[in-house]
Amino acid sequence: MSASSGNLCETMNQRIAFISASWHDDILDVCRKSFVEELGARGFDISIIDQFTVPGSLEIPLMAQLLAETGRFSVIIGAGFIVDGGIYRHDFVANAVIDGIVQVGLKTGVPVLSVVLTPHHFHGHEVHHGFFSQHMISKGRELAGSCLHTLANLEAVGKLRSPG
Repeated sequence: MSASSGNLCETMNQRIAFISASWHDDILDVCRKSFVEELGARGFDISIIDQFTVPGSLEIPLMAQLLAETGRFSVIIGAGFIVDGGIYRHDFVANAVIDGIVQVGLKTGVPVLSVVLTPHHFHGHEVHHGFFSQHMISKGRELAGSCLHTLANLEAVGKLRSPG
């Protein structure tokens, strides 16, 4: 991270949007909680994190765009868990979501970070549920580091949004 600790105090006033799909919300909530806890442990004011839910992962890019267009958020995060449920080709859904997230960031200039995961095999039984919930703890921590790095980069290039 290139910003000094003094500069990071300024970034602490920035708003972050966390969008989470409703499907598999129990697993995604583990990620969100881990993300928030890690930011808090690093001295970040967690009250600046606004949470939004959407029905499924396909709705994340549109919500990200709507939030980016408000000008209130410095970073937007999209969280989804796309599994092969036998109805839609999950790989098509995952590609559409990731492409959409990237396009929102490029179009609006607001970084959209992704923790949209597509496990190769997932079954709703206790073993897989426990494994992926545990995995989301580390993903939340990694996401916090990525978010802080992104805020520092925005600050370095003079692109942080005004606190809202």
